[in-house]
Amino acid sequence: MRTSIATVSISGTLAEKLTAIAAAGFDGVEIFENDLLASPMSPSEVRLRAADLGLTIELYQPFRDFEAVPPDLLAANLRRAGHKFRLMERLGANLLLVCSNVSPAAIASDELAADQLRQLASLAGEHGIRIAYEALAWGRHVDDYLHSWRIVQQADHPALGVCLDSFHILSRGSDPIGIEAIPGEKIFFLQLADAPLLAMDVLQWSRHYRCFPGQGMFDLPDLVARVVRAGYTGPLSLEVFNDVFRQADAGRTARDGMRSLIALGDSSVPPQVVPTGFAFAELTADDRLRDLVRSLGFVSTDGQLWEQGDARLVLRGNGDPALTAIGLEGPDPEESVRRAESLLAPSEQNTITAPDGTRITFCRPHEAPPISGNITRIDHVALTQPWHHYDEAALFYRTVLALGPQQSLDVPDPYGLLRSRAMHASPVRIVLNVGVRWQHIALACDDLLATARTLPPDLLLSIPPNYYDDLDARYDLDPELRALGIMYDRDDHGEFLHLYTITVGRVFFELVQRIGGYRGYGAVNAPVRLAAQHAREAQHAQHAREGNAPAQ
Repeated sequence: MRTSIATVSISGTLAEKLTAIAAAGFDGVEIFENDLLASPMSPSEVRLRAADLGLTIELYQPFRDFEAVPPDLLAANLRRAGHKFRLMERLGANLLLVCSNVSPAAIASDELAADQLRQLASLAGEHGIRIAYEALAWGRHVDDYLHSWRIVQQADHPALGVCLDSFHILSRGSDPIGIEAIPGEKIFFLQLADAPLLAMDVLQWSRHYRCFPGQGMFDLPDLVARVVRAGYTGPLSLEVFNDVFRQADAGRTARDGMRSLIALGDSSVPPQVVPTGFAFAELTADDRLRDLVRSLGFVSTDGQLWEQGDARLVLRGNGDPALTAIGLEGPDPEESVRRAESLLAPSEQNTITAPDGTRITFCRPHEAPPISGNITRIDHVALTQPWHHYDEAALFYRTVLALGPQQSLDVPDPYGLLRSRAMHASPVRIVLNVGVRWQHIALACDDLLATARTLPPDLLLSIPPNYYDDLDARYDLDPELRALGIMYDRDDHGEFLHLYTITVGRVFFELVQRIGGYRGYGAVNAPVRLAAQHAREAQHAQHAREGNAPAQ
């Protein structure tokens, strides 16, 4: 199917938006009225510019507060519509989006709405233009897509159909099954947006938090499949209102939008290859990090590859420690790369680059026997994301690596707020964080208490006694957890023990033990851990100023 995106979805001037949209590979564009009004280009110049870039103008939008109004308002609205139709002729757009009325002047009468929309469609037809009627989720009297369809049926005009918008349908919890009852030729347009699940006013949710398909929690594959089964043959078009996207680089955002549509509806994309484990984690290193890794029980024969159990760390260079790359095992590395390339990921040989710059190498399963030790494997890695790439990263890991998303969490930090989202296809788990600069690698153990007893206490993060006082009040646990600095969580599936090392550069390690079928990451303990890390960092900064100890 053809692809399209609304100009409101990305940042910049109209000219810049058209350039970015074309460069990302879209077939068409929705022109948002505000973008045209603010542009020095005339409608005719916009038409020529789009044509030069290979873009069709699929839709002009929005036309607001038209139907079911008193006679004096109808006359004014038809006059307004005539001006827009003449503008659209110069623009080269033959489809106008009409939103359901939100004005207090609107009258609760389907018959009146149908009659007035029929008049509008008749006028539009004289200009070779069609009307796509959309039910806004906050419409005054029409807020459901099936209601808008009943009005279109009642109007019974060939130039009048419906526009289906995934946000307006799914944000209300409406069942999309009714879409298949609408004849495909009367579905004039399909607009797509995903969104996180938020408990807030639907208008504010819509205006600020929409995102591209695959970045939120809506079931867009099901909705699109129903629209296609109904016989729709128009474009898949993105209409996303998002505060971050409006500030981010237009080219990068447009490419991300195209990636979302490729993953959603392009049958030529190679199938997902689910990773089966971590092959390695690669870090830039200095002597402090090498000493920490050695103290955790890792051994190395060449100074670069450090192993314990099935956990492998690659330490390179001599710089401020940071996590730079991960290796993922899977049955077909070449197919993984082909899928990544089809989804617009930069690649070189068997390595691709994630939005935050982390390199990901696809490997076949490691066949050498594990190195003995208390640590058995890498449980998960936590990657720091720039705030304006958070949604892009979620889409990347979901579509390229076949990692399923969990709901995004907001975690209190002493100096702000940490946003965190886990992506997983067990046993591969990757956590995306915004709001902190630290990265970490979580290492799995079969017996964390036994492991902790072997570790030098000065390499472990000190947890405040108040945490353990509260833990004692809630659970009857082994008192040795307090002595060893081990934290605790449980869910409906099992229990979780974990502890943290000190931070070196940007990196720290977490040692974890999952008991039973525990599925989480100990997020309930994150505020305490963050506070302890900030306290240690401040202490070392003070010592460094006084010349007593190096800052970490």
